[in-house]
Amino acid sequence: MAGTEQDQVSGKPHVVVIGGGIAGLAAAFRLRNEPVRVTVLEASSRLGGKLSVSDVAGVAVDEGAESLYANRRRTTGLIEDAGLGEQIRPAGVTASAIWSRGEIRQQPDRQFMGVPCDMDDLARSGVVSAQGVERARQDLVLPSFDRDGDVSVADIVGGRFGQEVVDRLVEPFLAGVFSGRAADLSFEATLTPLAKAARAHVSLADAAASLTPVLAEGQKPPPVRVATLDGGFGSLPPVLVRQVLAAAPDASVRTGASVRELTRGAGGWRLTVDAGTGTEHIDADAVVIAVPAGPAGRLLAKVAGMSPAVAAFAEVPYSSVAVVTLAYPRAAFPGGLSGRGYAAYRVPAVEGRAVKEVTFTTVKWPHLAGGMEIVRCSIGRLGEEDLLGRDDADLVALATAELAGATGVRGVPVAARVSRWQDALPQYTVGHMERVRLIRETVAAQSGLAVCGALYDGVGVGVCMASARRAADEVLAFVRQDRAVSAGV
Repeated sequence: MAGTEQDQVSGKPHVVVIGGGIAGLAAAFRLRNEPVRVTVLEASSRLGGKLSVSDVAGVAVDEGAESLYANRRRTTGLIEDAGLGEQIRPAGVTASAIWSRGEIRQQPDRQFMGVPCDMDDLARSGVVSAQGVERARQDLVLPSFDRDGDVSVADIVGGRFGQEVVDRLVEPFLAGVFSGRAADLSFEATLTPLAKAARAHVSLADAAASLTPVLAEGQKPPPVRVATLDGGFGSLPPVLVRQVLAAAPDASVRTGASVRELTRGAGGWRLTVDAGTGTEHIDADAVVIAVPAGPAGRLLAKVAGMSPAVAAFAEVPYSSVAVVTLAYPRAAFPGGLSGRGYAAYRVPAVEGRAVKEVTFTTVKWPHLAGGMEIVRCSIGRLGEEDLLGRDDADLVALATAELAGATGVRGVPVAARVSRWQDALPQYTVGHMERVRLIRETVAAQSGLAVCGALYDGVGVGVCMASARRAADEVLAFVRQDRAVSAGV
């Protein structure tokens, strides 16, 4: 086995986690009570990746990811294991609306990830024109579309319902999740449950209906169970770090430590690390790579047998986003915000606006409600780099003006914050699932190597943590087997 002299004396295999975002920290947390020594290496000056929280007008508000699905053990398990189960706070309102054709409109009640189930319901919403509704009805009578391999969301949804449904319902959903575009994103990888259901239905509306609850006349769908944490999700990374270090005195979590090269050593791995004190080499028995596609591909470029994965990494583009958070006195919103029936609204790209999504934070999270209304405005779709290149003052002015046009809010915000996330979201473009399969198969052929993060199973916080658990379990299985072989068992 590889490892330092200290590891050989202690008998503990050394596992290095490259990347200190939520996936890397979740992997380290999973390993904290195992008979291994854990080192986390983060290139930047802070831990947590896209999880960060800071005050706006005296209220702690997340700068990046702010929620996860609360009804799934695989997404909430780590939070509960960290002793934070009692700090999980459910959303008060989860319904979303859409700014379309000149006003904010309630989205259809019966829809799945933007794909409508009921054409009369679609017509009542007013989100698409009368002509758009008539085109969408053709889905019910069109013959089956044979999917020969993966196709884009725009191809399959547009082919069944027409382009207006894509532009005004489905793409706004995808822009909110991936900051991507329907013409590029994979139907199989982004609308996976629908893609599976569609194999058993001719009509895509019928496939979507099979995934949604049957509603009685006038009944609204049950709310989506999403949750956050007291103090915001940005409070989670420091808790994980403290528990990793407390559980294992020999554990190490470092910032400003950029892994420049990863090579095979004698029975293990050698990492070349640029740190504040210069270049150093670290030996490891196993490595978890929890960084985006670009850095992951560069790290593996010199490892024999990894060229298929390196090529797949190179095919994954990323989008950048900015979140403009604004604070207003409650009286600034005519009629208030809480009675509007929705906690957010999305803006289709065809509307030509800078802001793609607005979240009324103090409506969505009632525990934050007070004298101020906090509003998050998300800016940036794939290809909008020029827009994101504007300075903070310009982005605040854009967000403020568009919010006023949509909601009638009066006056200027009493506080504003701009949070920029460069290369924040991997794009699950056509062929993504095949790329992920190729990466995982190639990585699995390397002893003591695993990958995790937003690239693989979904971009949400919960699935990133589940991905990290899988990677940690893979390296644990390796080190246990390796120790058994070394012991002659």
